[in-house]
Amino acid sequence: MKVLVVGPGGREHAMITSLLRDPHVSEVHAAPGNAGIAQDVPVHPLNAQDPEAVVALARELSADLVVVGPEAPLVAGVADALDAAGIPVFGPSREAARIEGSKSFAKEIMAAAGVPTARAVATSDMTQVREALELFGAPHVVKDDGLAAGKGVVVTQDRDRAEAHARECLDAGGSVVVEEFLDGPEVSLFVLSDGEHVVPLQPAQDFKRVRDGDEGPNTGGMGAYTPLDWLPEDFTREVVERVARPVVNELRRRGTPFTGVLYCGLALTPRGVQVIEFNARFGDPETQSVLAVLETPLGQLLLDAAQGRLSEDRPLEWAQGSSVTIVLAAHNYPGAPRKGDVISGLEDVSQDPDTWVIHAGTERDDAGHLVSAGGRVLAVVSRGADLREARERGYRGVGRITLDGSHYRTDIALAAAEGRVTVPASSKTAGPGSEDPGAVADPDGRTEPSTAEEQA
Repeated sequence: MKVLVVGPGGREHAMITSLLRDPHVSEVHAAPGNAGIAQDVPVHPLNAQDPEAVVALARELSADLVVVGPEAPLVAGVADALDAAGIPVFGPSREAARIEGSKSFAKEIMAAAGVPTARAVATSDMTQVREALELFGAPHVVKDDGLAAGKGVVVTQDRDRAEAHARECLDAGGSVVVEEFLDGPEVSLFVLSDGEHVVPLQPAQDFKRVRDGDEGPNTGGMGAYTPLDWLPEDFTREVVERVARPVVNELRRRGTPFTGVLYCGLALTPRGVQVIEFNARFGDPETQSVLAVLETPLGQLLLDAAQGRLSEDRPLEWAQGSSVTIVLAAHNYPGAPRKGDVISGLEDVSQDPDTWVIHAGTERDDAGHLVSAGGRVLAVVSRGADLREARERGYRGVGRITLDGSHYRTDIALAAAEGRVTVPASSKTAGPGSEDPGAVADPDGRTEPSTAEEQA
């Protein structure tokens, strides 16, 4: 098959790398891609959020499958346009993508489906924000209700900072969701869906804070690893049955079936597994680690999902050992990153066949030099017999790269490699579930409660 991958970042490069290993895939194209992707496949200039432009390119290429990587094109209706044109697309419709595009809508879906999640208040009123912060207490969790590229969440002990983030979101014309804090290790699980059937991939864990020890502001993700040997037995099955399948069923019941990958962001708490958030696409950088050990051909898997032929009885094949992903970020990230710095040393990384580089924010300057063009510039992905070996290879690879002002975390997968990840006792036995799923919102994703306590 001929596949078109839409998107410019690391997740797209990781998918392309995996698709190129699929014997069923004869050709891969990318739009708009980046400098690293351009080294592997043909790239095409494109506004990924323009549905008509994406359809036109897919027709021009005679693409058998279009894979939409980022969330913004999905929320813009790119998948709807491709579906209307009769072109198989891996990615949910605009309505189904609201599971990520609106956090209050996601809470509504979870409440209807009985999915365990944090209590929350969705509002566009600062008085209700203050009431909710008082109700839930510290640590305070305030989320921009719309898309924020993984950086719209503030988790802080500082009440003033929480209020300031909420005010910033409201002043921009948006709304916020204030939640109770979920305490416990976090897990990412990708679940493929054809609108009815669901197939989980291997769980991973990512690292959102910018600095070692989970310090500093949230980012889009500074690294990831898989597998998670410390997870409770039957964790994936329990999440599928009590989280992913109920959500997919609820969306189908509403007439907006979810076709694509449902990212389940989860916390293992003393009350059992709770949903932190959903995304309507592969997460970055977990995708890099998960696809690095997936041996089942990716192209046919995604096409089956796009065409409603996903078999839950089909076992997926996984490579033995572990994979670790380490993100190299630009100067000042997650603030306004400095761009245009020259990158070197990538050819040295490739000397190790079990270590490679995924490009996220790169381009070529007028002189043809590879330079930084975003906040998260590169990700070094490595495989090993275990986490210790994968980490050693990954950090050796990072050390060979030169990028002025760049930074990275030195503790990706360290706690797991040293056996220091602990799981609350109830999460080991109870699995996903709680007495009262968190709930907010009317069908329009807005609420007008009299008090924050009533809404929560």
